Amino acid sequence: MRIGFVGAGKVGFTLGKYMTEQGMCVSGYYSRGRESAIQASDFTNTKYYATLEELTASSDALFLTVPDGAIEEVWNSLKEYPIKGKSICHCSGAMSSAVFSGISQMGAFGYSIHPLFAVHDRLQSYKEISQAYFTIEGAQEHLLFWKDFFGSLGNPVRMIQAEQKILYHSAAVFASNLVTGLFETGVSLLLECGFDRKSAEEALKALFLNNCQSVAEVGAEDALTGPVERADLGTIQKHLDVLSGNKREIYVRLSQVLEEIARHKHPERDYTGLSQLWKRSGKNDEKHSSNI
Repeated sequence: MRIGFVGAGKVGFTLGKYMTEQGMCVSGYYSRGRESAIQASDFTNTKYYATLEELTASSDALFLTVPDGAIEEVWNSLKEYPIKGKSICHCSGAMSSAVFSGISQMGAFGYSIHPLFAVHDRLQSYKEISQAYFTIEGAQEHLLFWKDFFGSLGNPVRMIQAEQKILYHSAAVFASNLVTGLFETGVSLLLECGFDRKSAEEALKALFLNNCQSVAEVGAEDALTGPVERADLGTIQKHLDVLSGNKREIYVRLSQVLEEIARHKHPERDYTGLSQLWKRSGKNDEKHSSNI
């Protein structure tokens, strides 16, 4: 199986290097940005292709590691060439294989293959992606082949349905991008306490990393700590008193999620006061909004 990459960004670099390090056959790279494709081919010890047509002819499967908005455009270009029997794969978390319109009529097979992993560095992330879950969706003909392919690299693999892709991607955003927003919110509150940015980020670092590690290792329920778990109404009310706007709303909404976790963890504990507190908080927010 000769695998070619269309696009030479972080994902293209990472997957190509990961595959070659595992002994898989990567034919090489084509990209509109010639220099990036040359760099990717050098990095993976594969070949640079000057045209999409040449890469297509030299590959049994093509991975379209381009931005989501460019996938359909690249696919329309691929239709110009003989692709019968080939697998055409993209790595979007949000898009399904349906973007490859008319692919079955051309005798080819479309797949969305997504690593559940934040590719942060094109030269280093290949060392860490062995830990990532891969999700696969697409044509039945070679679905098991791609499952076994990534399974042979040591990655857990999960099949999903096309209609689940957006919900699935939302889950990834909650656990990754939105966590970044929460960390930044914590930093901004420390800035109000007189910290400079560097010291604020450093101060939260150990707390943030240790908690994330704990959640990942033992699950949200066992990792849960803090005033919501304890039903510490006094502390929570003090927090609400000093928070306003979006920060206050985020605090309440996420605390309600934590309350659900806490109720399951401690069925013997009375959380009625918390539920009432959230209701009062919501009414106060509505009253404040109506007065603006």
